[in-house]
Amino acid sequence: MEFDAVVVAGGGGRRLGGVDKAMVVLEGVTFLDRVLRAVANAQQTVVVGPVRSTYREVEWTQEDPPGGGPVAGLAAGLQHGQAPTVVVLSCDLPWVTAADVTRLLSTIDQYDGCGLRDSDGREQWLAAAYKRTALTAAIQRLGDPRNQSVRRLTADLDLFWTEPNHAGDDVDTWADLDD
Repeated sequence: MEFDAVVVAGGGGRRLGGVDKAMVVLEGVTFLDRVLRAVANAQQTVVVGPVRSTYREVEWTQEDPPGGGPVAGLAAGLQHGQAPTVVVLSCDLPWVTAADVTRLLSTIDQYDGCGLRDSDGREQWLAAAYKRTALTAAIQRLGDPRNQSVRRLTADLDLFWTEPNHAGDDVDTWADLDD
């Protein structure tokens, strides 16, 4: 299935003491590069956040003004590409793989989107595949995307969630790497 990828990588990493999450290294590879490997088959990949060094070429963009939160980042990222399906991943998902992305894409048909649940069963809206039209319409309904919650953005979407899975585990604190 053809898809574009939007990787959200603009957060401040406050719970990591201000460390840039995208550049944290796990098993010799940055979080950002691990996520970029998971979406290597995307028609177009855009990273929302400051430009950094990556293992492959990607497009870069930022919400205007920067620091407007993940929904503002998604809105900026959706301006790139045109594939009917968009895989949205946060840069702090170091265990997500191309197989997980394929699973999301293969399940989306009758839904507006399909997302991963983390190991504890929490829905991860920034670890999902969405139909571009549904996600774009949801952003338009919100109006100004700055400082909006992703939960509110997706509230009216018909979403399917996977069984709890390590691939959906994000890293918000250093302790999350020990799990």
